[in-house]
Amino acid sequence: MQDDFLKRLMTTFRIEADEHISAMSALLVEMEKTSDLQKQAEIIEAAFREAHSLKGAARSVNMKEIESICRPLESIFAALKRKEITLSAELFDLLHESVDSLRLFLSADEAEGMVNEKTKVVVLIRKLEKAAKGIMSETESRRQEAGDGKQKEREDIISTKQAATETVRISTKKLDSILLQAEELLSVKPATAQRVTDLWDINATMELWKKEWKKIYQDVRAARKILEKDEEHKLDKGNSRLKRLIGFLEWNYNYIESLGDKLGVLAKTVEYDNRSQGRMVDDLLDDTKRLSMLAFSSMLEIFPKLVRDLSREQGKDIELVIRGREFEIDRRILEGMKDPFIHLVRNCIDHGIEGPKDRIKKMKPAQGTIVIAISPKDSSNIEIAISDDGAGIDVARVRSAALKAGVISTEDVEKLSGPQIISLIYNSGISTSPIVTDISGRGLGLAIVRERVEKMGGIISLDTHPDAGATFRIVLPMTLAAFRGVLIRANERLFVIPTANVDRVAKVGSEEIKTVENRETIKFNGQTVLLMRLSDVLGIRRKIAANDAGNVQGRPFLTVVILNYAENRIAFIVDEILGEQEVLVKSLGKQLSRVRNMAGATILGSGKTVLILNVADLLKTAIIIGTAPAVIAETTVEIEEKEKSILVVEDSITARTLLKNILESAGYSVKTAVDGIDGFTNLKEGTFDLVVSDVDMPRMNGFDLTAKIRADKKLSELPVVLVTALQLREDRERGIDVGANAYIVKSDFDQSNLLEVVKRLI
Repeated sequence: MQDDFLKRLMTTFRIEADEHISAMSALLVEMEKTSDLQKQAEIIEAAFREAHSLKGAARSVNMKEIESICRPLESIFAALKRKEITLSAELFDLLHESVDSLRLFLSADEAEGMVNEKTKVVVLIRKLEKAAKGIMSETESRRQEAGDGKQKEREDIISTKQAATETVRISTKKLDSILLQAEELLSVKPATAQRVTDLWDINATMELWKKEWKKIYQDVRAARKILEKDEEHKLDKGNSRLKRLIGFLEWNYNYIESLGDKLGVLAKTVEYDNRSQGRMVDDLLDDTKRLSMLAFSSMLEIFPKLVRDLSREQGKDIELVIRGREFEIDRRILEGMKDPFIHLVRNCIDHGIEGPKDRIKKMKPAQGTIVIAISPKDSSNIEIAISDDGAGIDVARVRSAALKAGVISTEDVEKLSGPQIISLIYNSGISTSPIVTDISGRGLGLAIVRERVEKMGGIISLDTHPDAGATFRIVLPMTLAAFRGVLIRANERLFVIPTANVDRVAKVGSEEIKTVENRETIKFNGQTVLLMRLSDVLGIRRKIAANDAGNVQGRPFLTVVILNYAENRIAFIVDEILGEQEVLVKSLGKQLSRVRNMAGATILGSGKTVLILNVADLLKTAIIIGTAPAVIAETTVEIEEKEKSILVVEDSITARTLLKNILESAGYSVKTAVDGIDGFTNLKEGTFDLVVSDVDMPRMNGFDLTAKIRADKKLSELPVVLVTALQLREDRERGIDVGANAYIVKSDFDQSNLLEVVKRLI
């Protein structure tokens, strides 16, 4: 029990100590840059408070090394306050070294490597004491620690109590859980909207029924009057039945009319509830998102010291300017982009900004400048520009590095423009640095930067000019989970494309399509844009009539979506644009985390699962296959050939949808089942050529299903492919024992591998 308490206490201390150390580091950088004495005094006072608070906190958890460093550090700040010593470059170096040591001890565990660090602390403390030597006597030091120290502690306690009433600490794990639950409510909005649509459709049907009834209702009433006139005569049995029938029809009309009125009222009520619920979901999600959003300042606080240390190591004088640090973004994106930002800033220091002598020769100020500017791009995206006023990126050096790395051939590189050559720096293995250092030169950094930006759903671009510097612009979504998407249909399949990547949706006449270098193109904003059919790029086989050549020429109009990514644009032919809506991204799971051209999945209001296209992948795929005529892709005539039928047995709706899409895209007819029992029932009722099944499922797993298939005389020869996350040798052997024809592990999953296995078996 005591151990658990100490662990919780230490966790709390580490969080608090990290805040104090980060604050001291930032204050030292600001203190070094400030020449205003009044401002400098305020910074010294703030740094003194941070050191004093950290010392007290370290003492309470028995962190002796941190406490022992803070004591002389506090003494130096106290002396600076009383102006008994003056600031110098040597003193700043010592203070920064002290703060770095504090961070080291805070982040390190009790490992063997810390023994040497502890000996370094003794040396560091002696340096600090020497810097403060003669400032105060031992008696004065003790008096300050006992008297002034107590006063500071009282002030800290008061300040902490005041802050506690305004803020609360909560673990990021709990916060992420709350956010994910709130994001799930987004799926309720399209579902309830669909219910409203369904009700209005039923109401419209009722109205149509009323109109038809009114046409014959007069005849019904006339028939009743005739019967009423003949009441004095004895009615025969037939007339009596007719009278009852007419009475029922009148009652039925009034009853259904009343039901229709109630349905109309219900539809209006549900529509109102849907709007009200939608507003509440949006408000709740917005508030929850704000909880998980952090200002850029929380991540950028380390950059002033980073720039200071690296520029001094390289003998350069560099000023860092940060604008827009108050803007907020999803914490998950901020954490994911920390390393790419660090790499870009290091590149500015190492590659971009010249040494003081070289800058003076170029008639530039000796001091270089790096600017990190953050600004909102629109309501859902934010732009970060990282720029320097250095030498810029040399096109010739990039060309040479690309040729040396084998990224591009000599013939192809001659066809590229300057900006296109510059864009090659994102390829792995390309670096313009003449030497490999611990900072840069390995040619991996920018490739990793682009990969991380794409993973976060962002876009990176570069603008550079000789001797005027370079600017990397990164556009990121403010949140990861939800975005606006365009729902499209391609060859009877639905997909979602992020709205941010859609330049235009248009109808294109066949006369607008031109063939350039054996590729079909259209004009967009004065530029020639490659035109391709989306179904061909995704590998969805089209069934066409024998007299249809598949060429778009001669057709009146085509629906085209022009997509952009990283300054590249391609126009895709689709069958239909179904509208734009808010989309909640569902991951495909760890096993299927990287499926080409797919970024995830979402669930529509109708309950249908739809895949979300990865625009970056899509454009790459289109460029690769675009060497052939764009719309004359594989168009095998298979109308008369019987499709091979496959049963997919999978309990995960996302994995089930993905497998179904892959197999259908390859031209197979696919039916799905949710578990082994459901799958075996389908096998008994229908005819299939192959079964693709998961293993770990409720009610009946894949092993038992395979064994049951092999035991059935009619199904015993049916091929079975097991696709599972179970990868132990025992599991593979069990799959063989029960009679599976193939065993594919999801962690090694590749759609081409699956299709190859299926093709071989049937």
